[in-house]
Amino acid sequence: MLRIEDITDEHGVFLVRLARRAIEMYVREGKRIDPPKDTPRVLREKAGVFVTINRIVEGEEELRGCIGYVLPYYPLVDAVIDSAISAATRDPRFNPVLDYELDEIVVEVTVLTPPQKIEASKPEEVISNIEIGRDGLLIEWHGFSGTLLPQVPVEYGWDAQTFLEHLCLKAGLPRECWRWPDATIYKYQGVIFKETRPRGPIVRVRLK
Repeated sequence: MLRIEDITDEHGVFLVRLARRAIEMYVREGKRIDPPKDTPRVLREKAGVFVTINRIVEGEEELRGCIGYVLPYYPLVDAVIDSAISAATRDPRFNPVLDYELDEIVVEVTVLTPPQKIEASKPEEVISNIEIGRDGLLIEWHGFSGTLLPQVPVEYGWDAQTFLEHLCLKAGLPRECWRWPDATIYKYQGVIFKETRPRGPIVRVRLK
């Protein structure tokens, strides 16, 4: 299984460009690209990943789609292709990305560590186990689930409790559900790479 410490900046550039190609090919021709033959071996290891698409509107970024796999089900290169296509065309919150928008979007790839359950006997211990700018969260409760990536609370200026409340809402549950004894909360970390502008240079995003 892949370790995110093994992901170099060069790998990040490869993944973001791959996600961009997957989106453009599917939007324009309805075809899924295959993993490139020159894919580095480490990127063929299984890992969780999310692809985020933001559209530039009047100089500001607006979310346009975000889908991925929290768990390492598939080789990273395949998961990036599938997640990129899904983020562009299957996010239920948005209409599919159209051809003209391809010049207006920036693509972001977040490679994830496997989630680890937060062990806590009371709500205060859950909060103390979360570090903003490092951890993403996943909640599960009786068939409901939801996740928020590590960059989300940083972008919105949330503290740990607000992060948990929005996690519950993302799962379709009341905002206090993270306090329920039978709710299971996991945390994970990620390494983030992103275009600085549509089809522009790709950088590693530092949250701290």
